[in-house]
Amino acid sequence: MASSAQNRAPKLSVFSVFLCSFMFQHLFLSPNANRVFAQSSPVFACDAASNASVSSFGFCDTSLAIDLRVADLVKRLTLQEKIGFLVNSAGSVSRLGIPKYEWWSEALHGVSNVGPGTKFSNVVPGATSFPQVILTAASFNASLFEAIGRVVSTEARAMYNVGLAGLTYWSPNINIFRDPRWGRGQETPGEDPLLSSKYGSSYVRGLQQTDGGDKNKLKVAACCKHYTAYDLDNWKGVDRYHFNAVVTKQDLDDTFQPPFKSCVIDGNVASVMCSYNQVNGIPTCADPDLLAGVIRGEWKLNGYIVTDCDSLDVYYNTQHYTKTPEEAAAKALLAGLDLNCGSFLGKYTEGAVKGGLVNEAAIDKAISNNFATLMRLGFFDGDPSKLPYGKLGPKDVCTPENQELARETARQGIVLLKNSPGSLPLSPTAIKSLAVIGPNAAVTKTMIGNYEGIPCKYTTPLQGLSASVATTYVAGCANVACGTAQVDDAKKAAASADATVLVVGADQSIERESLDRIDLHLPGQQTF
Repeated sequence: MASSAQNRAPKLSVFSVFLCSFMFQHLFLSPNANRVFAQSSPVFACDAASNASVSSFGFCDTSLAIDLRVADLVKRLTLQEKIGFLVNSAGSVSRLGIPKYEWWSEALHGVSNVGPGTKFSNVVPGATSFPQVILTAASFNASLFEAIGRVVSTEARAMYNVGLAGLTYWSPNINIFRDPRWGRGQETPGEDPLLSSKYGSSYVRGLQQTDGGDKNKLKVAACCKHYTAYDLDNWKGVDRYHFNAVVTKQDLDDTFQPPFKSCVIDGNVASVMCSYNQVNGIPTCADPDLLAGVIRGEWKLNGYIVTDCDSLDVYYNTQHYTKTPEEAAAKALLAGLDLNCGSFLGKYTEGAVKGGLVNEAAIDKAISNNFATLMRLGFFDGDPSKLPYGKLGPKDVCTPENQELARETARQGIVLLKNSPGSLPLSPTAIKSLAVIGPNAAVTKTMIGNYEGIPCKYTTPLQGLSASVATTYVAGCANVACGTAQVDDAKKAAASADATVLVVGADQSIERESLDRIDLHLPGQQTF
């Protein structure tokens, strides 16, 4: 922020430049958002009340160790049934009392409806939206990161109990934000491996840890992504589907791997997601050294490894890494992959087995890791209402306490870049009128960034300022691209006010997943 004095006191011109307007994400949800109607009960297996026969199955016996329960379940499945558990939209096995389960849910900075596993409805119209991660991480407060995770997992469990959400969340994004033009940098804790490691492990603990502290139980299952050396989406003709990250071992070990290592070792994360790109010529999702060797071998992951969505299709059809899709499926399973976001393994695994490219034991190993995760979550323990967190419900979402934590996160994370003498804070006695100018002054959805949910409510910057002082609002530009700035209108408003606040910057049309920036300038004529 910067300011310049005007000739007549106490008039000030305060240029509040919010390059990422979503730093106001502590402000929550529109009541007019689109909503859906959904079932009112959670999805779970081993429902003895509706199917008494399940009580005889070993995998439903909660007195047994998880590995024994998993082994009992796997041996009961046919090859086709096993393959159905290799994909995110997992199949059902009615004869065993196992319903369909959707693995893909998101919780980057609050429960999100981006993935198919989570929806909002008239029962739960929104959830607490925390600031985008790049802002939260600027607080450097590890205990805050964990507290946010606890709130998000509580709201996730509450939504699960009314049939609106799953138990597996593919968050956080802990990629290193090395180049500030990367469109997904907003999702990450930033460029520093240490801070990213602290953020990832702390947020994961908040999401996963149960009240009893049993590391073999999960409140929800987190997922650290995207492994590894991924920091390009679409830049000057190169996209993430074709990108080969050429990285030295030192750079990999010093820069890109530490956040993932911390997630697994310090956070005990239940999942790691491999990325679209290649690392030194090998797709990450087909690299046995990176997956089985490092994640599971060196770091001892207690959980499952999942692809980014359609990654296997990408390295077969786009990168042409293998000659046949069956070979692509086999390479992934043999590398240590457990779950495919997409349908690729569902289509080609059986052919890979019949062709002798992979044996059934590799499939058993993969689905065993998936089932073990669901068992740690209580999915195979019967009626969730009789289990820990089973009494959570809509009343536990968007609570005043949760929304206040989101506000406090924004307070701790917002960074003041410059404050000229006499500029801030604005004096409530001296400032009687305010000009609020800029294309992001009256926005709502822009504020919550990407991988968002539906917040509890919205309060725009303009509304917040107007609650304290008389304001005059001029957009100045039709949108953030700002092809033509209405400079005269803005000057007029500023001239008649005691102080001026500019709310400018970007939105998802400027930088996002699949869209990197060429430069860091304010878009269009915002800098007129």
